[in-house]
Amino acid sequence: MRSCVLALVGPTGVGKTRLAFELAQRIPLEVVSADSRAVYRWMDIGTAKPTLAERNEVPHHLIDVVDPDEPYTLAIYQRQARAAIQRIQQRGRLAVLVGGAGLYVSAVCDGLVLPDVPPDEAFRSEKYQVAESAGYRALQAELESIDPESARRIDPKNVRRVIRALEVHHATGRPFSDWQRPVPEAAIPCVTLGMQLERSTLYERIDERIEAWIEAGFVEEVRGLLDRGYAPTLPSMSGLGYREIAQVLAGDISLDRGLDLFKQATHQYAKRQMTWFVHRPEIHWLDASSATVDDVIRLAGT
Repeated sequence: MRSCVLALVGPTGVGKTRLAFELAQRIPLEVVSADSRAVYRWMDIGTAKPTLAERNEVPHHLIDVVDPDEPYTLAIYQRQARAAIQRIQQRGRLAVLVGGAGLYVSAVCDGLVLPDVPPDEAFRSEKYQVAESAGYRALQAELESIDPESARRIDPKNVRRVIRALEVHHATGRPFSDWQRPVPEAAIPCVTLGMQLERSTLYERIDERIEAWIEAGFVEEVRGLLDRGYAPTLPSMSGLGYREIAQVLAGDISLDRGLDLFKQATHQYAKRQMTWFVHRPEIHWLDASSATVDDVIRLAGT
């Protein structure tokens, strides 16, 4: 099993990190994060990063990789994650990919061909202006005309992702969807375990976690990022919670309203995550309310 990667996947708040730590008490392992926000420094509470003490106990990779205003692409993540996995395996330890970003997991395990296209700020600015003046549906219509597959797959309200798809086509002349296809010879052996909960239970757990984050200083964390000069329009600051609390701090909405929006958006995100993962036939599913390390060991063959 040490020559394979174990992937623990599932929606946000389901308990993936907890189970990985419990597994680490039984098996020598290192965690490779598959979280698209944990790569950013100073974004700790709202990304549910393990503490420094926990990371000293169980080594973690691809956490605190870049500053919030530095570009970070899926192609960069893929290279870094695969390099980290190779180093872990050379040490004779199990590499455990933990996270809910389905595309990040797929990039590692399936060997997706990805465009290494750097941000084109002029192009992005032009498209954001279109979104502001004509609405997000104008961008969606443009994407539909050149890449119907991506237009169906990407939430049209996620303007940042729509613009990225347009940007890749603009730079390469190929539809964005053409790039995100698995290449069997580039795939690496992965055993994937999914964690799931009954939806109402998951939503309750998410809401409780958000309340705990507020108590732990999440508002102050966002204020600190803004004070450092990180604009709320940055891709990193568009993450769940950061955008809503930034609106609170700007005086646009109340804290109660911000928390309501934060919780609703997180519920929707968790639903989208499960939609992604349930269509992956290779995933072995665990009930997160009762899953044990023995279950993981049995299913993964560790």
